Amino acid sequence: MTIENILMPQLGESVTEGTIEKWLVKPGDKVNKYDPLAEVNTDKVNAEIPSSFSGTIKELIAAEGETLAVGAVVCTIEIEGAAATEATPKEEAPAAPEAPVKTAAAPKREKGAASGRFSPAVLRMSQEHGIDLALVEGSGRDGRITRKDLQAIIDSGEIPTAAPVEETVQEVAAPAPTPATPQAPPTPQAAPKAEVPVAAGDIEIPVTGVRRAIANNMLKSKHEAPHAWMTIEVDVTNLVSYRDSLKTEFKQKEGFNLTYFAFFVKAVAQALKEFPMMNSMWAGDKIIQKKDINLSIAVATEDSLFVPVIKHADEKTIKGIGREIQELATKVRSGKLKSEDMQGGTFTVNNTGSFGSIQSMGIINHPQAAILQVESIVKRPMILDGGMIAPRDMVNLCLSLDHRVLDGLVCGQFMKRVKEILENISAENTSIY
Repeated sequence: MTIENILMPQLGESVTEGTIEKWLVKPGDKVNKYDPLAEVNTDKVNAEIPSSFSGTIKELIAAEGETLAVGAVVCTIEIEGAAATEATPKEEAPAAPEAPVKTAAAPKREKGAASGRFSPAVLRMSQEHGIDLALVEGSGRDGRITRKDLQAIIDSGEIPTAAPVEETVQEVAAPAPTPATPQAPPTPQAAPKAEVPVAAGDIEIPVTGVRRAIANNMLKSKHEAPHAWMTIEVDVTNLVSYRDSLKTEFKQKEGFNLTYFAFFVKAVAQALKEFPMMNSMWAGDKIIQKKDINLSIAVATEDSLFVPVIKHADEKTIKGIGREIQELATKVRSGKLKSEDMQGGTFTVNNTGSFGSIQSMGIINHPQAAILQVESIVKRPMILDGGMIAPRDMVNLCLSLDHRVLDGLVCGQFMKRVKEILENISAENTSIY
């Protein structure tokens, strides 16, 4: 028999850690390769950890509620092998005997230090709130400290901190010996936070993993990519008329709504095929022009924003794009979106018009080079050829671009082409199938 480690997998682009929400197995359970072992929550998506082997679960290393970095061991599994060696997973070498140090401060630091390992999330929370981990008693496996332990301390308002330096100096007569066993990194004093006064009736909302991921990605995009902007005005009167003539029959036949957004996504995909430079990414010493046209679309819930991807959008019909938009939105709102649903995006189209917005400047979805905001369609009086004034359905398309990758010329040509496609949609020359 051999013992193999199951590691925290990479569950998405830019995902660096995951939290074990629930174990689906226990020690002694027999599993097959690819069977789900645990439910995991990351900054971006809920997923399952599959088994890499067929065998018997030996030990659950991570506790429920514990956050581990990608590549960390979450459990061990015993598998049948040619050698009958009982491979113990990297047992710690026996520590050198500690010289007895009799100080009054020593007993106070035995709670959390016994575990010896802290996840990145636990270390981050302890630093943010000034918690001395050596004074925390963990509820996880083998006394490990979890995020839930720290949250309970934060909620109680009783933050354990290390004894003042003056007291320690008075209690220790001789210079402190170097400890034989490595301890957790000393927790620095919490960095001063933004001083926001909290008055009676104010509500403090904890930052969720998803919200933190959004913040980090947006900050990275704004810091790294020099943003520039461009807006064009499009007359979509014919598009509105065509879609409205089809929507009732389409809903009865297909079972979902034919939205304006599907027409916009199709137009963008077609224009990207004609102007492939828009479908590029910055890669430091080179620019990568992507072959596949995979359009990211923003889908919001009450407290989060997800960006699922329509793969090969240029190969899909308007009906196919509309169905995929509806399916991805349903997955997001029901919590069933998978990590693969959000990977591989090359350009983002955002339906800001659904909220009534008429002009906005989006932040580019890193590492893509551009994002297009489709604003609200509004009826306005326009001067037509010949000087006549007539009500027309108008929409603004707002492009944010990474000026390291894209210049005004190609962006202007791309936007002009999107405008042409949309203004020429009609029953005579456009099929939704």
